[in-house]
Amino acid sequence: MSSRKLLCALSVALLLTSCSFSKRDTGATPAPTSGASVTLGPATVSGALGSEPVVTVDTSMATSDVLEQKDIVVGDGTEVVATSTVDAHYVGYGATSGKVFDSSWKNGSPVEFPLANVITGWQDGLLGMKVGGRRILVIPGSMGYGASPPQGSGILPDETLVFVVDLTDVK
Repeated sequence: MSSRKLLCALSVALLLTSCSFSKRDTGATPAPTSGASVTLGPATVSGALGSEPVVTVDTSMATSDVLEQKDIVVGDGTEVVATSTVDAHYVGYGATSGKVFDSSWKNGSPVEFPLANVITGWQDGLLGMKVGGRRILVIPGSMGYGASPPQGSGILPDETLVFVVDLTDVK
């Protein structure tokens, strides 16, 4: 095979292996590796799917008025609908404080919950997510805990929240 044909074949192979196709473009990227990161709003996330993500929060960008979401890794399993019960690993940060207020990773196992029983930001932000995926949510205070966060949670009144969620099961 000539060097030109070989170069063409390699180029096509690289294009095919670096592309993913889905029914809709979600802006997803492959699972981050040690040097890769994804940014949404005030948060930058890195780390491999299946392990606790590394999250850095820029507290100077702490306010958000709308729910923001981005698939970091698109799953290929069952999709979340409003009536779903989900199992998920997650970590939550306050965007004003920059501090972790809750983490299933620290607690040792994913958490199971009916989607209808959580904050509005999760109810809306997890819809359409598929098992095996990782998603970042930036949730305005009005869709989180508002002016009355749980006492002792470390969440400030009306604080924007940042969650990174690994979806492990949908029932």
